[in-house]
Amino acid sequence: MGKTAGRSVFVTSVLPQRKQIMLARNNTVKKDCLRSVLCLLMAWSTAAQTPQSPRPSQKDEVVRVFTELVQTDVMVFDKQGHFVNGLRPENFELRIDGKVRPIQSFEQITAGSDEETQLAAARGTTLDKGDNNSKRATPLDRGRTVFFYVDDFHLDMSGLTATQKLIGNFIDKEMGQNDEAAIISATGQVGFLQQLTDNRFVLRTALKRISPRSNTVTDGDRPTMTEYQAVLIAQNDFDAMGYFIDETMKFNPGLPRDAVANIVRNRANDLLAQASQITTNTLSGLEGVIRSVKSLPGRKVLFLCSNGFFVENRQSNVADKLRQIASAAAKAGVVIYSMDVRGLVAPFGDPSVDQFDPTGRLERSTHGELIASQDGLNALARDTGGKVIFNTNDFKPGLVGALKETSVYYILAWQPEKAGQHNGRFRKIEVSIIGRPDLTIRVRRGFFDSDPGASTVTATKSKEEDPFKAVATKVHEVLVTLYPDNKLPLSLSLDYHDVAGKGPTLSASVQVPGEFIHFGPEGEKTQALLDVAGAFYNDRGQPSSTFFERIIATAPSVDAVKAYRPDITYTYPAVLKPGLYHARVLVRDYKSGLSGSVRKWIEVPDLSNHQHALSSLFVGASTQPPITNVSNKSEEISPVILSANHRFRHESSLRFLVFLYNAGLSPSDSKPDATIQIQIVRDDQPVLTTALKKVSTEGIADLDRIPYAAEMPLAELTSGRYVLMVTVIDRVSKRVASQQTRFDVY
Repeated sequence: MGKTAGRSVFVTSVLPQRKQIMLARNNTVKKDCLRSVLCLLMAWSTAAQTPQSPRPSQKDEVVRVFTELVQTDVMVFDKQGHFVNGLRPENFELRIDGKVRPIQSFEQITAGSDEETQLAAARGTTLDKGDNNSKRATPLDRGRTVFFYVDDFHLDMSGLTATQKLIGNFIDKEMGQNDEAAIISATGQVGFLQQLTDNRFVLRTALKRISPRSNTVTDGDRPTMTEYQAVLIAQNDFDAMGYFIDETMKFNPGLPRDAVANIVRNRANDLLAQASQITTNTLSGLEGVIRSVKSLPGRKVLFLCSNGFFVENRQSNVADKLRQIASAAAKAGVVIYSMDVRGLVAPFGDPSVDQFDPTGRLERSTHGELIASQDGLNALARDTGGKVIFNTNDFKPGLVGALKETSVYYILAWQPEKAGQHNGRFRKIEVSIIGRPDLTIRVRRGFFDSDPGASTVTATKSKEEDPFKAVATKVHEVLVTLYPDNKLPLSLSLDYHDVAGKGPTLSASVQVPGEFIHFGPEGEKTQALLDVAGAFYNDRGQPSSTFFERIIATAPSVDAVKAYRPDITYTYPAVLKPGLYHARVLVRDYKSGLSGSVRKWIEVPDLSNHQHALSSLFVGASTQPPITNVSNKSEEISPVILSANHRFRHESSLRFLVFLYNAGLSPSDSKPDATIQIQIVRDDQPVLTTALKKVSTEGIADLDRIPYAAEMPLAELTSGRYVLMVTVIDRVSKRVASQQTRFDVY
């Protein structure tokens, strides 16, 4: 292994360093913790993590995933709109291109379940179990994955207002504890914030960035021609063509009728060319979003918010694009719910358009404009197994209904055609329930067996490739992708606190599971080499701080590695200005080439305005059972295991530390008067709530930064994911600040 010191291997020219970690004989990992936090933890013990007892080897579980099969999701509803449970494979008839195909695999799936995550492997997601067959606690309580695609190319002011209200309602009232969502605009004006996240503040900030865009299609001539009228003229509609020829002749007296007809057709063609480009941009963006989420596990729900667009445009390939999107959605597990955010539309023309037709020709020809503008939205929903939400001013029932009805579904899988028979055909899917014509079935309409026009590029690797250059390339590829790579499962904890004389410090702690780390001979030693790279980006996507480092873990013997592989945690501190930041971290196992990435958002508050605020919640585990206020230094404190993955056993107790900033001082004694309340929440329901308790400041010299710590036992909590919520009320300034973080109990 060559030395890394002094070599620039990161794309932003950050010099790498090496950090040595010894795998001690008592199976502990000596980790460098954030020194500035250590001095603030008072009596907390920051000794190396005590290892858990070695996990017994178990046989690999049989995962019901058939990568050689093609699968599709199906929803079945009764006349009341309720999902029909308990159906069996023999109840279904599956046809592909009109031919009955036997169902090889059948499952009823609950969205967000671990089983759904495993079945995602049939779409190309792989789950690496490591090489020592160890059994780690599986992810708990995975929530829904929801996307809002805002077609701001086709959105007027009223439609934008309705869209913002709809998404805002989802964020505030419908978004679950473990849900993740993303807001994406067709024009790209959301920018760096259009990422999947569970951070409501990030989503609200993204929503505010969507503003009205003027994309009106017009040619500037008289009489004004609308896009739909241009469509009719291109189709040689007698009434529309006759009206515009007659009106154009009034402005151009003396021109023969044939010449005027050519003028009208050219106007229509120019207008349709503009419209075609705008619609293509909308659909290309939508297709890109759908293709990008293929690696994400489980079913994804996408709400398409638009004022509609026209499919019958002879100058565009909209119809082909819709079919490609349907195929991409089938392979990525995306269900589209189309929302016409115009709401209830009156059956009258636009009063701002200078058209007057006493003959009624325009009214006759354009009576189908509303339906035509909804055809594309309807096709996207229907072909992906979703539903349309049209002709209503209240979109909340449609949103809630969509989230509810997509929460459970059936998976049908069948044997595809033999290799070599794939020729880019669009395969039509039909599903029916035998003997039950009363049931409503929603299923994808089809897919391309191979992407049309797709090309395969085979990369050749040079035998003398510079390993440092390879690492830099991998870093760049991963850090710029939309979604993390979980081949090497990582945990990331972002923690903010303010240090007197130094300012806000933001630390990123990434934890690598021990069973995924590969040890091997390095000279006379047995070592593992991990390359860790990352960056903090502001809300505009500009890097504010970057890092790259090589971690070297050394075991005392080969037997020590075989017996137990402890997790490795790396922490990087950065001093940053107040603002919203997105941390992205990549870890690559040098020996195996296995890599993974993880990312998270965090807001650093501005304390210069003297507003009441809290630090992040620093959480760890201890063995002290009762709920205890340990802010007082004189109290006896048990050792604490700081955790980056926030996963704790039932027999442990959770301890947290938080700092109160800028607490108001009482005029009577010049001391703060603040109370704190602690809640533990699961599935948006509180399972533990403490009474308000006064925050003690006895013995604390710096009243601008007041520490508070407490702990609680976890034995009474069932396995699952929880949220720790801490609320502080400043009774002097009459202000409230809160902070929360997730943790898992297993």
